[in-house]
Amino acid sequence: MKQAFTLIVLAAGLSLTGCHTVNGVGKDVKSAGTAVSNASGESGKKK
Repeated sequence: MKQAFTLIVLAAGLSLTGCHTVNGVGKDVKSAGTAVSNASGESGKKK
C-alpha cells in the first residue's frame, strides 16, 4: 500500500512538471514567432 501511494505521488509530480515544461516551450515558440513576424514587418497585417 505504501509503495502504491509513493508511485502515485511520484507520477503526479512528474506529470505536473511535464505540463509546466510543455507550457514553457509553447511560450518560447510563441515569442520566437512574434519576433520573426516583427522582423518581417508582417505583424498586425491581415490578409
